[in-house]
Amino acid sequence: MMKRDKHFIEKGYFGKFGGTYVPETLIPALKELKQAFYKYASERRFIKQFNYYLNQYVGRPTPLYYAENISKKYGFKLYLKREDLCHTGAHKINNAIGQVLLAKKMGKKRIIAETGAGQHGVATATASALLGLKCRIYMGTEDMRRQALNVFRMELLGAEVVGVDSGSKTLKDAINEALRDWVTNVYDTHYVLGTVFGPHPYPDMVKYFVSVIGKEAIKQIKKMEGKLPHSIVACVGGGSNAMGIFYPFLENKNVELIGVEAGGIAIEPGKHAARFAGGRVGIFQGTKSYVLQDDDGQILTTHSISAGLDYTSVGPEHSYLYETGRVKYTYVFDNDALEAFYILSKEEGIIPALESSHALAYVFKNAKYFKDKIVIVNLSGRGDKDVMQVRELKEKK
Repeated sequence: MMKRDKHFIEKGYFGKFGGTYVPETLIPALKELKQAFYKYASERRFIKQFNYYLNQYVGRPTPLYYAENISKKYGFKLYLKREDLCHTGAHKINNAIGQVLLAKKMGKKRIIAETGAGQHGVATATASALLGLKCRIYMGTEDMRRQALNVFRMELLGAEVVGVDSGSKTLKDAINEALRDWVTNVYDTHYVLGTVFGPHPYPDMVKYFVSVIGKEAIKQIKKMEGKLPHSIVACVGGGSNAMGIFYPFLENKNVELIGVEAGGIAIEPGKHAARFAGGRVGIFQGTKSYVLQDDDGQILTTHSISAGLDYTSVGPEHSYLYETGRVKYTYVFDNDALEAFYILSKEEGIIPALESSHALAYVFKNAKYFKDKIVIVNLSGRGDKDVMQVRELKEKK
């Protein structure tokens, strides 16, 4: 059941982070969304329907796989939460099903979404096809180039894919266009934001729909090991897969939680692509959080080998968890993520998404620290979408 105090439901702050910083034209839509979400999130019939789709359509529960070969190689017990085995290939489908189901309950006829790596776009197009709603996906043209396969998948599923050619031509620009669309078509359209970001209630709502990951992991690891893990590691872009596995563990203070950002290319000391290493608190795309910006407050562009982590800001609850110290946030560079991509593929026969490869890279590089411990890595997606990009990079060397 969904339990939130009235102040949070109204304001949506995690400490000083969060809130609702949007044009006046969107306030009625967000108010309507808040009322609907907190109503249906506590309604047995909605929960039953959501769980039905998770079990029978998405394929949950996903396995918690003991990576025996890697564990022997590095000297600790590594478990992989296999979100890559979800229908459509990533954790994104959990949130997409939840939001599109909610939109249908609200009487909306049209769905819009943004996407970076394409997995959220594919998931939203899939959920829209399943539940019979029109769908338009905004995607930066640079991401469309990197993820051409996912663009075609979205179109096969009946979605209209709109390229965004402004700014860095990546995720933040796609979000800007999606917000402009929503302002114009707010009465019949629901915006399926793909991560724990944006104006309230999105960070809390997305967390609710993806927290099934951590709930399952608790039951699974207790059954397999008889106790909770020492550490849980997940990659962090906007932060949905990380929040999905972290949230149910937050009260278990003995479980170390580690979020791994994209460091991009190896850059000079003191300059980072990662938000917590190089960003400052600011307001961006509807919420208050850590943002990469210059001294004048102008938003900086990012670069990552992984389109899904190539984002200027991070979910507000992650900022809260960073400042309170409950979660440790770090980063790895492109080359390390690429090496981890190869290692898991060759050692376990599992090709991971480049996003997930960042979390794996951190664990592999810090094997001495994790020695004899039990570690869960959230394998947030599979690497089918990244194979051609990795091949191109290999051919350039």
